[in-house]
Amino acid sequence: MEGKIIKAVSGFYYVETAEGTVACRARGRFRLDKVSPLVGDRVDISIDSTGNGTVREIFPRKSVFVRPPVANIDTLVMVASAVIPVTDPFLIDQITAIAGAAGCDTIVCINKCDQNAGEELAAVYQKAGFPVLSVSAETGAGIQELKALLAGKVCAFTGNSGVGKSSILNRLKPELKLPVGDVSEKLGRGRHTTRHVELFSLDNGGYIADTPGFSSFDIDEMEPVPKDRLPEVFPEFLAYMGQCRFRDCSHTKEAGCRVRQAVEDGDIPLSRHLSYLRLYEQAQANKEWQAKDYVKYSENKKNSKQR
Repeated sequence: MEGKIIKAVSGFYYVETAEGTVACRARGRFRLDKVSPLVGDRVDISIDSTGNGTVREIFPRKSVFVRPPVANIDTLVMVASAVIPVTDPFLIDQITAIAGAAGCDTIVCINKCDQNAGEELAAVYQKAGFPVLSVSAETGAGIQELKALLAGKVCAFTGNSGVGKSSILNRLKPELKLPVGDVSEKLGRGRHTTRHVELFSLDNGGYIADTPGFSSFDIDEMEPVPKDRLPEVFPEFLAYMGQCRFRDCSHTKEAGCRVRQAVEDGDIPLSRHLSYLRLYEQAQANKEWQAKDYVKYSENKKNSKQR
């Protein structure tokens, strides 16, 4: 029987099938192959006479994130805020780069628009080519527009603690009743309220995943996007590719760089190019032999499918 893992807790994998949700253990073979089933995996399971299930096979994955541990994500929803806690644009740029490298779309969702619409922040990412929504989990503004963008897709939510991820999810699916942490005025951050990754189905065919806060995303522990791939995960750069004076232009300091000229002309926001430079520096300092392949387009046969 085929299904999708919608929750993983304490060694149990809860698989949604056409006949209902089945609690499963994973076959020991996966441990030998150093593979773990992930939330979002499409799997084949068997059910014994007592109703207990076993994950027998993991089908090939579209994408994998190690932290948070999720697979087959179509869209990453980056929840940000222009009020306490104010989201650092560089963190948004890191996440959109990681998502782009994984082959995932990104939606920039600016919450708390009833307090501050974050128009300047929105303008940066609209100009970069990302879908941007201003919403309010408090009033419900923009929630239906967000829900429409998630139709038929498997989506993960991320963002720094306190920006209102769980509150937005409660608006999207009220019966979830996810706990919401208070925001500390002194620290400008919220308490972590989510302890595991779980997929929740929407009535439009989509799935949403709640993930722990930004520290649990462990973005600082991830390997940088390789420098030769960085331009492709900055979509506003694409219009200028191939127009630089030098074929191997890094878009950092070379004369005749069309990307840098676009920044000077105001066609590319300065903050985005500064983030690109920081990410390029990180990637340049990273040695290939240290790479951990933190995200992949697909697993090889050994890691994605039981032999």
